[in-house]
Amino acid sequence: MNQEDLAFTPALEQARLIRERQLSPLELVELYLDRIQRFNPLLGSYFTVTTDAAIADAKAKTEMLAGGLEELPPFFGVPISIKDLNSVAGVSCTFGNPALLNNIPDFDDGVVTRIKQAGFILLGKTATSELGSFPYTDPTGFPPARNPWNLEYTPGGSSGGAAASVTAGLCAIAQGSDGGGSIRGPAACCGLVGIKPSRGRVSQAPAGDRISGLAVNGPLARNVSDAAALLDVMSGYITGDPYWLPDPETSFLSNTKEQPGCLRVAYTTSISPLGDADATCKQAVLDTVKLLTDLGHSVEEKSPDFRGLVQPFQTVWQAGIGAAGLPTEILQPLNRWLLSRVGSAGEYLQSVYQMQVVCRQIVAFFDDIDVLVLPVYLHSPIKVGEWSHLSPEDIFANIIHWIAPCPAANATGQPAIAIPVGFDDNGLPMSVQLIGKPTAEATLIRLAAQIATVKPMDKLPDFADVGVS
Repeated sequence: MNQEDLAFTPALEQARLIRERQLSPLELVELYLDRIQRFNPLLGSYFTVTTDAAIADAKAKTEMLAGGLEELPPFFGVPISIKDLNSVAGVSCTFGNPALLNNIPDFDDGVVTRIKQAGFILLGKTATSELGSFPYTDPTGFPPARNPWNLEYTPGGSSGGAAASVTAGLCAIAQGSDGGGSIRGPAACCGLVGIKPSRGRVSQAPAGDRISGLAVNGPLARNVSDAAALLDVMSGYITGDPYWLPDPETSFLSNTKEQPGCLRVAYTTSISPLGDADATCKQAVLDTVKLLTDLGHSVEEKSPDFRGLVQPFQTVWQAGIGAAGLPTEILQPLNRWLLSRVGSAGEYLQSVYQMQVVCRQIVAFFDDIDVLVLPVYLHSPIKVGEWSHLSPEDIFANIIHWIAPCPAANATGQPAIAIPVGFDDNGLPMSVQLIGKPTAEATLIRLAAQIATVKPMDKLPDFADVGVS
């Protein structure tokens, strides 16, 4: 296998090659570090590369293999990236703000601990929008993250660096987080599989939850099996979590090998009151529901009523900026503007109440439906900096419209998965999202695996020779 093929080899396959002593962790880490050195200046996918720590860990794991170690964790020696909203002990955590380059935690987030326990080797911290607020990744003071399929376009946000790093073969798999589409959007922009787990599936330890359960950590991967296996690694209660779910009866990875059965599927390409999907995003949904019909699922066009969700979700989302506790003067203009709009504690709690009332109605829609198929975004990816000339008010309005299909699953806590289904006329991936019943990640994973069998995503980006106009 040549070096390029190895860089794009699925993480589970890399783990198998290491277990069988056909590949060493050191070889794999050196391969990815070389690619990061060559291509990260073009892509802006990493804020911080932990070269010395990654090599030291890889050497230690390679020596353990040579010593005949037999009992290995599932991803022993496989390289991964961590989003720069999550703490890794001894590594800068900027939250997308260069004023925090010297913010070096002395602890690992719970999800990072689980990732390390699974045997992964950390390559570094990936780019995020400031505070994870925006669906593109070009925070002031850092190079913009770019989409490996077309460097003029964003890889999405806020897990844009994570998505770009996996897509470009700068890591095998990535951790991201999603508070309003921040895993699903980048997955869609970059042609990846991205899972937003159910609320309570993945711990937020050792910290708490600042925005009423909207955000959750999850995987970004090149295929459904890798994403499911990483979700297995991430999942589980840690003492003191404000939300938790029982462990599933079977692993998420095992569900990729199971048929979903005949499911009741609903779909829509319109998110009231924010509008309709553009022609490309609409066609991705229509093509997918035709495929689902051909596969024997029961499909009908209908949708929950999202109208009462928009305003309270915005209020809770904006309050998260204030909850970060950063001085106003170091924030970039859009976050400063949003912070200025944050109301009282009473207004926040009233919005949480309103959101919960609407969420009960949305979840009730799933009493008669197994899966809802939606666009991920209402229109195709924007170019890097496309909205930079607009006022904060206009940018925010554009964001709310663009991401409209995503926040409902964050508000209700339901699981959702973004899957690639083709390419548009600009050479950018097309994607759809599947939203499931509460706690029903297994159903979504089975269905996503079934779709991927029929419509495999086997094309790779050729970004090395692409210029930026």
